[in-house]
Amino acid sequence: METHPDIVDMRLRHEIAERATSAPQGQAVGMLAFLTGIYLAASAWITGFNGLSTLAVNNLLVGLAYALLMSGGFGRAYERAHSMAWGACALGVWTIIAPWVVAGHVNTTKTITNHVITGAIALLLALAASAAARAAESPKMRRGTATPYTPGR
Repeated sequence: METHPDIVDMRLRHEIAERATSAPQGQAVGMLAFLTGIYLAASAWITGFNGLSTLAVNNLLVGLAYALLMSGGFGRAYERAHSMAWGACALGVWTIIAPWVVAGHVNTTKTITNHVITGAIALLLALAASAAARAAESPKMRRGTATPYTPGR
């Protein structure tokens, strides 16, 4: 049972995810991304545009979603970590364009500056997390040349 290909593959994927998240780089990116998400969630009240309720609610929801995605709140399997980082990239891009897209007249200098800087940081951290997850993958697995299962080993 220990040499079954599904179990071997599952262990390998767990090791890949563990390598990506246990490295100091991965931990730093994860913590900075979590703090960025928390800041985004509270930014309407921190920077003083909480009177713009549609944008404030948008920031609260997007910030919490970003913090959860990047903190690994949904698991550490490699495929999920990689996919979550790309989802966080989308949230970073949304944060950048939100002042122009959200309903109401919310594109003031304060909101644009806050969103462009916060969105760019969120996007860069998500790209760094995606790169870290990809870099942790072994060269053999990346090329698809992992050792095939042979019964009786």
